[in-house]
Amino acid sequence: MKTILIIEDNEDIRENVAEILMLSDYKVLTAANGKEGVEVAQRATPDLIICDIMMPGLDGYGVLHILHKDPKTQNIPFIFLTSKSERSDFRSAMEMGADDYITKPFAGNELLNAIEARFQKIDILKKQLTPDLAGFNELLSSVDNKKTLDTLKEESNTVSYKKRQVIYKVGANPHYLYYIVSGKVKTYKTHEDGKDLVVDLYNEGDFFGYLALLQGTTYQESAESMSDTEVALIPTRDFEQVINNNPETAKKFIGLLSKNLVEKEKLLLGIAYNTIRKKVAGALLSMEKKYHTNKKDPFLVDISRDELATIAGTATESLIRTLSDFKSENLIEIKSGKVIINDISRLENLIR
Repeated sequence: MKTILIIEDNEDIRENVAEILMLSDYKVLTAANGKEGVEVAQRATPDLIICDIMMPGLDGYGVLHILHKDPKTQNIPFIFLTSKSERSDFRSAMEMGADDYITKPFAGNELLNAIEARFQKIDILKKQLTPDLAGFNELLSSVDNKKTLDTLKEESNTVSYKKRQVIYKVGANPHYLYYIVSGKVKTYKTHEDGKDLVVDLYNEGDFFGYLALLQGTTYQESAESMSDTEVALIPTRDFEQVINNNPETAKKFIGLLSKNLVEKEKLLLGIAYNTIRKKVAGALLSMEKKYHTNKKDPFLVDISRDELATIAGTATESLIRTLSDFKSENLIEIKSGKVIINDISRLENLIR
């Protein structure tokens, strides 16, 4: 049972709200003024606080300020309950960190809906979110419950790219968060000698292009489709809404999007220091891990030797020689120019 603290100096309103909440199976604590309310909140740490603004002594703004400075109470959802209804009052309350603002007189269902919305947002933040568009929309809904999957799709353009078509180039300013509806994408850097180095691989259900948005910089790499690809372009304003409107949501979303950074670092270190055999084995395993969806069938690497060489971080000629060695060792097969992985465990042993 969730506990709700009511801080209200009007006894009739305080008892009326308490009765509504108890009938809805909430445990209720009450306080008749701001000072008492702070003491109860710090002692009992309720799940949610409903607080009047206009109270003698310590008003609602003061209560919110004190509780937000206390690590024990700063994350408790806070709803203002007041007869003040000017837009400036609403903005002041929200800028101070209140979660909602209900004006008197109010209907019981209005109060209960506001409380349930707060608890739903908390539940979303605690959930293990999936790293896809559904996960993004759950987070977006936790910030603004008017935003749904349908409205996001309506606001997002979907663009089709042919194989090897550039999606964005290094140095360009970011305007979208990209989400792969279908297809494959690589991001890469081009050395001054003209050679490309693949820094990441993306598949259906992945976001990409987000680091520039998080850092507020231009793109540090280029992105290109590896097959016919369909991409949803999520407007920057929606991305920024998630990041800016709720610190806890931002933390969750950044973790959601940045989950592959450790793997990327390992990949780049391997390209820098591994032998050619390890580099080629690592490239094949990266492709298998990212794109082998049907584990019942053998994995077929359906990209060119030049493209595979950029993933391995080696010259095409060296890649071809190493693939020939792998074939003779029965690690792979080559049919019609395409590589089929025969023994994943032996390839994994090569890079250990």
